[in-house]
Amino acid sequence: MNIDIKAVHFTLRDDSKDYLDKKIARIHNAENMIVDLLITLTKDKDFSAEATVNFRWGVSIHIKEHDFDLNPAVDKLMDKLEQKITKEKEKVKEKR
Repeated sequence: MNIDIKAVHFTLRDDSKDYLDKKIARIHNAENMIVDLLITLTKDKDFSAEATVNFRWGVSIHIKEHDFDLNPAVDKLMDKLEQKITKEKEKVKEKR
């Protein structure tokens, strides 16, 4: 799984990077199914967290969340991402 994290309009501090890495570890059970995980964190008036997941069978998922603080935006994003990955995993199991 290739992980790419970008910070736009701000510098991602080490503690925020560690927090994000800890949250990404929650989806370790899907590492063999994911080719790319692209995360973009943007700061305008509030924080925007976007994730694009590319699965090995060609499906792509895009999720976007907003919050006034970075960590809650990351929490919301990872919760939604975990649900979407689980749903996609179930779809693949049903097809077999």
